[in-house]
Amino acid sequence: MDIKLDPSRDDLPLVANTSHILVKHYVLDLDVDFESQVIGGTIVLFLESGNRFKKRSSSTEVACPSESNEACKFRMPEPCQIPVTNTKTFSSKIGYNDFVICGKGEKDTSGKDGNHDNQEQASGISSSKYCCDTGNHGSEEFLLVLDCCDLSVLKVEEVDVAAVPGIEKFTRSPKLRNQIVHEVMALPADRWREQLDYYARCSQAPGCGELLFDTDTWSLQIRKTGAQTATDFPHAIRIQYRTKPQGRSVTWTSDQSGRPCVYTVGSPINNRALFPCQEPPVAMSTWQATVRAAASFVVLMSGENSAKPTQLQEDYSSWHYYVTMPMPASTFTIAVGSWTEMKPEICSSNDVATERSFSPSEADFRYIGVCGHMEYPCRFQKASATTQKIIPHRVFAPACLKGACQETLLPLIPPCLSAAHSVLGTHPFSRLDILIVPANFSSLGMASPHIVFLSQSTLTGMSQLCGTRLCHEIAHAWFGLAIGARDWTEEWLSEGFATHLEDVFWAKAQQLAPHEAREQQELRACLRWRRLQDEVQNSPEEMQVLRPNKEKTGHVSDSGSSVIRHGLNPEKVFMQVHYLKGYFLLRFLAKRLGEDTYFSFLRKFVHTFHGQLILSQDFLQMLLENIPEEKRPELSVGNIFRDWLESSGIPQPLQRERQALAECGLAQQVSAEVSAGDAVHAFPFLPPRAVGPALHPWRGARDRRRRRATTVAKWVRVNRRPRKRKRKDREEVFEKLLPDQLVLLLEHLLEQKTVTPRTLQSLERIYRLSEQDAEVRHRWCELIVKHKYTKAYRDVERFLQEDQSSLCLLQRQWNEAERAPSRGAASPGCQLDPPSGAY
Repeated sequence: MDIKLDPSRDDLPLVANTSHILVKHYVLDLDVDFESQVIGGTIVLFLESGNRFKKRSSSTEVACPSESNEACKFRMPEPCQIPVTNTKTFSSKIGYNDFVICGKGEKDTSGKDGNHDNQEQASGISSSKYCCDTGNHGSEEFLLVLDCCDLSVLKVEEVDVAAVPGIEKFTRSPKLRNQIVHEVMALPADRWREQLDYYARCSQAPGCGELLFDTDTWSLQIRKTGAQTATDFPHAIRIQYRTKPQGRSVTWTSDQSGRPCVYTVGSPINNRALFPCQEPPVAMSTWQATVRAAASFVVLMSGENSAKPTQLQEDYSSWHYYVTMPMPASTFTIAVGSWTEMKPEICSSNDVATERSFSPSEADFRYIGVCGHMEYPCRFQKASATTQKIIPHRVFAPACLKGACQETLLPLIPPCLSAAHSVLGTHPFSRLDILIVPANFSSLGMASPHIVFLSQSTLTGMSQLCGTRLCHEIAHAWFGLAIGARDWTEEWLSEGFATHLEDVFWAKAQQLAPHEAREQQELRACLRWRRLQDEVQNSPEEMQVLRPNKEKTGHVSDSGSSVIRHGLNPEKVFMQVHYLKGYFLLRFLAKRLGEDTYFSFLRKFVHTFHGQLILSQDFLQMLLENIPEEKRPELSVGNIFRDWLESSGIPQPLQRERQALAECGLAQQVSAEVSAGDAVHAFPFLPPRAVGPALHPWRGARDRRRRRATTVAKWVRVNRRPRKRKRKDREEVFEKLLPDQLVLLLEHLLEQKTVTPRTLQSLERIYRLSEQDAEVRHRWCELIVKHKYTKAYRDVERFLQEDQSSLCLLQRQWNEAERAPSRGAASPGCQLDPPSGAY
């Protein structure tokens, strides 16, 4: 490769040579062993050579030296017979420690670093190691490079697809295996079932020759003797491998009931510690997977089908999932555990009719309009899908959370899905599973194709946090999954949109009147403004930029490799700048166009770009084309790049927006200097209209808002009073506050230098803070720790045990408090998704 990686930086390398060859389909055949905490088996890659690679002459040979400046050495295992696992047969337990490199009787010596013949240290990358041209190896042989880390690769072989019965119709010569693969990949979208069947049958074909391979810290490198170009390289290869318990792509843990489970995490290295793959987003692929585990476990996965277990011998079950929409390998997700499906206690006939399944089928497949993506069975082209407001959905969780799921989560899903459809139109995916993951899950939520992970923290308190988080993850179905970023440094294209849309979806799910929705959204804008201020004050400037590569955004090396800026920096786990600045940019643009025009454009944009990867300019250019001249003075792609995406700090247009927020009075409610008289006019809180206990349990009359408006000033007065009050001091009357109002109140009190134990005790008693949602309890715990309120340390202990998603944030904020004691432990909130590359 022509890219040099500096191990002293915190960039994430994407080393796969996607410019020369692309994985178009994965077939995974895996076994999950909880005793050894290993997932092992085979993965078959179906490849398509790229048109950028050309056979080079000997004059352009480039050596691929190792650290010792010797040519790259590849391990060629002696011939051995390791049977291909068949989906219909299964041995009860895999002896993972018994795998050997056959022939010499030599055990797998990958050791703790997981590398064959690896001369590198796990802590760094040799820049010389990656300077070779993977399009044409120095020995005149093509080199396939896959992203791979924390895996033990046991064997790599070519698959003899010509041995599949009936496959001969694709070619006249059994020797042209690559032609067979090409013809299978070229089957039209309306024959997707047939195509998946051929992929499955080919994946079980015998091997026809082992391939040379080597691994290092970040990659698996494969070559075949005599194959000089990507076209000559085998287009169907089988890799036998196993994960490692410490692999950074999976988490082995116990659920809330104490049962073992495992799930993938949106770590900075994505899925490369789960299976060898091509990580760059341009490597769009489909997949199908067969996963076996003990019969007591449920296997959930990114898949278009609601899989049911197939009983195997010796108390084991097999689960099969597939995906026909090409997506980056980083979006693949799996979770295995003793999950229980949670169902509503009462299911109305209307819900059943609305949620009937519309799985792809040849009979129903037809085109409506023209899509710009590669061919696949697209829901945007199906009349039945375009009118489906609520897609089929299931909820899984440990049995001990059944009550919380039925009370909080289950009633929210239909209105949130329906709200999303009313805003953006056709749901990109045909179904949705929602899993409540274990307490050590490091986020409030994570969206993947057909499946969403939610933290148990969203189930506590009122429905506000659960509803908004669910809306956020639903929004990712359009922005982040159906439409992805071509350059992972542009995370705002996923997180900014999801943050902006969560407010819109949630308001519609609650059936708020326009003025009520506006007031709720203005309040949330104020909260996010405060979080953004904290972000820019307490993070490195270079990490506040949404488009750090500027004009080089989307550029890759000749081989297709690249690096993700700050992708391995531990600080990035806490960063919300892509959420917040992206949100404010979209809010700014929506106001310029007018919301009706903006969301009409957004539906048009989704229909144009679904199934594709985009850069910022793709969105901005199309947007500006839809803005009348009179509404876009000084508004251009260049200006938006300069003001919003390519600079650190708070953008100037947002500074002006801050003044607009102040004029509407929302920002004034956090001022410690507001008098009771002024506060009546400055804090126009209006509780959203109640539409049922599931969506809004706190019903409040409008005549309460004047008293509620003075809440902040009241608490300042209470905190300033001496312990012995004079008789003439009247007792303050406090109203119940909505969760966002409580968050704002507590953040205001966090700015007070001193809050007395008496005040803290009153706060907890009046608002029942220990029973509120995680966002509120987060601030409450900060107040407890900051002011050493020992009587409530039990609340902090419970929070740290049950709300893992906020633990790291709380620790970081106290570190910040030491640097900026005048601000105290300012909370940006627990709104993080895992720091996955683009999704």
